[in-house]
Amino acid sequence: MGLLDLGYNGAAATLSQESGYELETPAVTAFREAILDGQWPEAEGILLSSHHVDVPNEMQVNEGGALLLAAGADIGQMLFFIRQQKFLELLDQRELGMALMVLRQELTPLNHDIHQLHALSSLLMCPAEDLRTQAGWGTSITQSRQDLLSELTKSVSPSVMIPEHRLATLLDQVQRNQINECLYHNTAIVPSLYSDHHCDRENFPLKTLVELDHHTDEVWFLDFSHNGSKLATTSKDKTVVVYETTTFTVLHKLKGHGGEVSFVSWSPDDSKLISCSHDPKARIWDVESGQCILTLDHGQQPISSAAWLPDGRTFITGSLEKVNHICHWSIDANNFGAKLDTWDGDYRVQHCIITPDGSRLVVITTSKRVYVYDFRTKREMYNLSLGVELTCISVSRDSRTMLINTSSNEVLLIDIETSEQIRRFEGQRQGQFVIRSCFGGAAENFVVSGSEDSKVYVWHKENGMLIETLRGHGSGCVNAVSWNPTDPGMFASAGDDGRVRM
Repeated sequence: MGLLDLGYNGAAATLSQESGYELETPAVTAFREAILDGQWPEAEGILLSSHHVDVPNEMQVNEGGALLLAAGADIGQMLFFIRQQKFLELLDQRELGMALMVLRQELTPLNHDIHQLHALSSLLMCPAEDLRTQAGWGTSITQSRQDLLSELTKSVSPSVMIPEHRLATLLDQVQRNQINECLYHNTAIVPSLYSDHHCDRENFPLKTLVELDHHTDEVWFLDFSHNGSKLATTSKDKTVVVYETTTFTVLHKLKGHGGEVSFVSWSPDDSKLISCSHDPKARIWDVESGQCILTLDHGQQPISSAAWLPDGRTFITGSLEKVNHICHWSIDANNFGAKLDTWDGDYRVQHCIITPDGSRLVVITTSKRVYVYDFRTKREMYNLSLGVELTCISVSRDSRTMLINTSSNEVLLIDIETSEQIRRFEGQRQGQFVIRSCFGGAAENFVVSGSEDSKVYVWHKENGMLIETLRGHGSGCVNAVSWNPTDPGMFASAGDDGRVRM
């Protein structure tokens, strides 16, 4: 199968002949050829004479010669896919009358996916040059048929039709398993399978490179810019310090807040910075000049957090207000500083964040709950009661998982879409204060958190093992950590001792 995936059809045929092993049954071969040749009656005939395996996930001998489908395969859906391809090819050939007949007499009677049927109907009025784009179709008939076969293959029993790219999938699993078993894997370079993989602990960032002391009070939060070239830190001393991360020189010391500054957020292009304070105000700063370009008043309670949308033109702020506790703002030139929308609910926002893909708003509250919303529609997808104080959220780069710090000495890893709790990370001390964790490493293989015992804790994300406990800060909490997104060998921690350690 691997040879076929690579296009070596002749070599695959020779290997099959010499070994005496038939890769596919005659029914599978006939089905494959019918789909790729556009022989729709033949393809449907083979499908309609097929039968299912008896037990899910079991290999089964097919003695009757019919196509064997996987347990749970939906023949109606498979027929819909085949007839949809037939319909689209007729549209592509501008055979509109025939296409309409297929839509009415073949697709509609299946009573499957009414929404998609309506979408297909609208394509009858679509200009030929826009058809492929509007239909989300392949670049050619050949490619679209191959895509169709790939989709149909998912419903065929693997005992008679090996899934596409199976060898590549198995090799990828071996590779990922080697990475997951390597406690200190911290490189974007994919390891070779020619030898067993192992990363040396000595190459992991364990030693303090520099200590920054430009704040005069507790440092509460810090965050690297997206390009890794700058670091912003916030403090109880009411200031934000922006550093350059090559020489760690101070670029700006941002002043103007009338209260402690507890949070910052970089715009997607790193040109602007939002700071959130107990004043209670949020300020937008131009990073190049260090000037405040906008001040936002959220109410009487502290603004706890802020997050940018991926386009960089709008952002949200969350506060401890009970009314309008989440506000959506614009910084677009035509709508500068305008409040676009608000979220209401019976809670106060401890921390809110937008997933990197812009699709989800995640909120943790002072009432010990997590809320996940569809950001576009504002629909609440679910909420979780965790029963303990929650202090921060960190979302993975792929927008799939989130870390939540709790007052029960745990950091939780949760699947954002399903709300499933994947893993717990234990060992750090947290009971009274706000402590913020983050994902770390080149492939986000690590979970890192500060602690009330003045230490930094590092866990392996995949197995939950505590691999390092780092000392260095003076007395008090390590309040926050941040890992450089472009330099996997650098992370920073902020402490009550007024220091930032790199």
